[in-house]
Amino acid sequence: MPVILSPFHLDERLRGGWPLDAATVLDPSLPDAAPWERMAVIARGIADAVAAERARGAVPLVLSGDCVAALAVVAGVQRAGDDPVVVWLDAHGDVQSPETSASGYLGGMPIRQLLGGADRTVPEALGLRPLDEGDVMLLDGRDLDPPEAAFLAASRARHEPLHAVETDRPVVLHVDVDVVDGADLPGLLFPVGGGPSLERVVEVVTAIVDGNDVAAVSLACTTADRASAGMRAIAEAARGALERSR
Repeated sequence: MPVILSPFHLDERLRGGWPLDAATVLDPSLPDAAPWERMAVIARGIADAVAAERARGAVPLVLSGDCVAALAVVAGVQRAGDDPVVVWLDAHGDVQSPETSASGYLGGMPIRQLLGGADRTVPEALGLRPLDEGDVMLLDGRDLDPPEAAFLAASRARHEPLHAVETDRPVVLHVDVDVVDGADLPGLLFPVGGGPSLERVVEVVTAIVDGNDVAAVSLACTTADRASAGMRAIAEAARGALERSR
């Protein structure tokens, strides 16, 4: 079960530790360009690495510092011939667009990009085929801006509380660690209270991997302490379940 590390938050290179040792570290030189163009370079490396692992029958676990990396994970899985559904664990909605985002934070848009909306620079660079709304499930998503709530209410994308799910399709599992209650995982960049405990998130991640044909896992380490015990617990849960399922 190969671990791939993309040590970036958006287009910023991150220093410091990570929850797992990686067999592959992707650290491309970035152009002097707009953020989305720089992120497209990062994403192409991730997609290439994921596609290569899938082509040899492996299930990669991708560590990164943001949720945009999940676009590349899905694109790599598609490139290898799978037609996945996406199960997305996150405290936030990630369905913003440049027109709806009050903050302009680029990491708040990747589900919208998976569905064919928002900025298309990264999806087009990857050859990402937009997913049908019904093929995306957002679990938790307890902190929504009004435009996100409106979008999800009108969408066929599933927005449900955190729980174990099973499907007969290949799954790309994406976990933003801020799905954990902010009080239970110190150091989160965007903490949100009122969420599930670390123990509950570990339990659900394990159950999803154990209960499905998982094609790849994307873990967004959106915390200042990426090598903390809590981070390792989530990462090891995913890796351990993947190793049992092979």
